[in-house]
Amino acid sequence: MVILGIDPGFAIVGFGILEADRNAQRLLRCGAITTPAGVPLPGRLRQIFEDMHQLLTTFRPDAMAVEELFFNQNVTTGIGVAQARGVILLAAEREGVPIFEYSPSQVKQAVAGYGKAEKRQVMEMTRKLLRLSAVPKPDDAADAVAIALCHARSFTSRLSLLDSARPGSGRYAARTRS
Repeated sequence: MVILGIDPGFAIVGFGILEADRNAQRLLRCGAITTPAGVPLPGRLRQIFEDMHQLLTTFRPDAMAVEELFFNQNVTTGIGVAQARGVILLAAEREGVPIFEYSPSQVKQAVAGYGKAEKRQVMEMTRKLLRLSAVPKPDDAADAVAIALCHARSFTSRLSLLDSARPGSGRYAARTRS
């Protein structure tokens, strides 16, 4: 399974692409889509959409894991991020890629084993779990790799459960056939 992890933003969109097979994950590529600060938001959104389209058609992921939007203090920035996130989701939907969403605490729990882990702990565990020599750079790419790793660890652990994985929410429920 190839998983595209996305850390959404409108200035920087982090991405991480993993190959996952039950207990093993391997980093294929990571990086960031960046948009120039002087460009109006519609132009930045177009660039994000085009770059996402290129990532999706180049790597043909089986799933996309994206971080749920979390408003901290700056609502204006949050609105821009929400718009960029919408463009990212649209790009995946147009390519028929199933979308899974995870909260920051779900990512921390899956990667570091603690839902309130600090960012540096998550980055270091990501490095260790993927047997990397260094934490991916920039930080947005490292976050995206952690999001992809969260999906790999959540999804592949449930492959043996009959009909248990459900795209759309990042949350899973085991169902039994009657």
